[in-house]
Amino acid sequence: MKNYQNYKRGYFMPPVKSTEWVNKEYIDKAPAWCSVDLRDGNQALIVPMSLDEKLEFFQELVRIGFKEIEIGFPAASETEYEFCRTLIEKNLIPDDVTIQVLTQARPHIIEKTFKAIEGSKNAIVHLYNSTSFAQRQQVFRKSKEEILKIAVDGAELLNKMADEYGVPYQFEYSPESFTGTEVEYALEVCNAVIDIWKPTPDRKVIINLPATVEMSLPHVYASQIEYMSKNLHDRENVVLSLHPHNDRGCGVADAELGILAGADRIEGTLFGNGERTGNVDIITLSMNMYTHGVDPELDFSDIPRLTEMYERITGMKVYDRSPYTGKLVFAAFSGSHQDAIAKGMKFRKEQGDGMWTCPYLPLNPEDIGRKYDGDVIRINSQSGKGGIGFLLQTKYGFDLPAKFREDLGYTVKDVSDKAHKELSPKEVLDIFQRTYVNIDGPIKMLENHFTQGDGISTEITILKNGEKKVYHGKGNGRLDAVSNAIKKHFGIQFKVICYEEHSLQTGSNSQAVAYVGVEDTEGKVTWGAGIKDDIIDASVYALVSAVNRTGRI
Repeated sequence: MKNYQNYKRGYFMPPVKSTEWVNKEYIDKAPAWCSVDLRDGNQALIVPMSLDEKLEFFQELVRIGFKEIEIGFPAASETEYEFCRTLIEKNLIPDDVTIQVLTQARPHIIEKTFKAIEGSKNAIVHLYNSTSFAQRQQVFRKSKEEILKIAVDGAELLNKMADEYGVPYQFEYSPESFTGTEVEYALEVCNAVIDIWKPTPDRKVIINLPATVEMSLPHVYASQIEYMSKNLHDRENVVLSLHPHNDRGCGVADAELGILAGADRIEGTLFGNGERTGNVDIITLSMNMYTHGVDPELDFSDIPRLTEMYERITGMKVYDRSPYTGKLVFAAFSGSHQDAIAKGMKFRKEQGDGMWTCPYLPLNPEDIGRKYDGDVIRINSQSGKGGIGFLLQTKYGFDLPAKFREDLGYTVKDVSDKAHKELSPKEVLDIFQRTYVNIDGPIKMLENHFTQGDGISTEITILKNGEKKVYHGKGNGRLDAVSNAIKKHFGIQFKVICYEEHSLQTGSNSQAVAYVGVEDTEGKVTWGAGIKDDIIDASVYALVSAVNRTGRI
């Protein structure tokens, strides 16, 4: 690819190697979460949210369990300011939820920000200024000392404004574009701010280290975070926060390794919305913890509801294969995958200890509000007998014999292949019923009666070509007697190689279903099914269906 030589690594390694995080196997507890959907996610929309939409979104974030929610940049627009005031004046902020507001390190913006949050019970004032090499050189054209002074002056003004308002708001500082800043310099700026704010156990300071632009492999970011964590002043009174973006597609990995490296808090958005490629996806990050047996302390048990709200308000779409949330993330079209899932589910039902270990499914879809029918087993020309059988069993109650499932599988796949489309569960059911169930041509069973003596005798009434006739047969069982009557009077030869039955429903309106496979003299096996209120009738109709399908009558 041309012009690759025009690029170079724009990040900076710590002066001291920091790799203790490598020895940690997994994240053992959830970080503090801060949603920035209403600020970072909102500013990234083509049409920003209206006041009513922001209020609805805020309430959903509270329902999910966020205790810190960045509600906007009050000095940026009247809608942002009005939203902040509405939440406070209408008492819409629960006592255990802290709102967060963003402000640049500029006096008039800081003053308007404090005015916007006046009267709030719990608030975080989030101060930031860019410290990166590229921005110092190209945007601000200022020295390190001059950029440091912007941060210090801003921190001092926050102290002054808090004193004036008489409210001990919590403070947060971000060296914007941390990932493009020399790590030692970022540490110098952050420590200068910490020294001004003088954090205490009761009023900790948040130092947020944003991957404003993701520049490195995740392990580099982790090393940067670990170095900062070890060298920040008053570390015990500092909440170390991360705000990963996703420019390299590694936002989740950055956050996970960053937590291993010492981070206490994560700022991100639902579904990863945000500028450019977006922020870290808090749903993915928290569900990754969930599937390792760690409570994420957020409630994502109804992903379909959350997806509907998000798409309606933001105008964005959740990608079909977005982890955990996409429409197809649990879907198995492949026959081998379907078979493994079906067997895994059967094993879980028969022998499972309650732990989730089903092949191909990293978690139980029901845990996040998804359903097995339509979400897990999806039917197209690539599907297999196991998946099709699993779908008919779980959704409609049909437990077909293994060889019958195989035959049905070929039938269904042929329909999907010729139509070039996925088949819905109802379409699969329709194919099964019209192809195999209660097939009444060329011969139609009208009545059957049995008497017991030396074996079983039967009298069956059959309609063929509009003519009704009574036939007799004898056998060692009812199905054998009917089979012998048909073979005797219609001059065909076959043997019943498989017969299974079960109740199709429970309760007073239950029906019986029977499955019969017949093999002709050339070894060809043909399948039929019967559904009736009585199990004897169901077995007879299954036999007749199979015989009709042989094409020998």
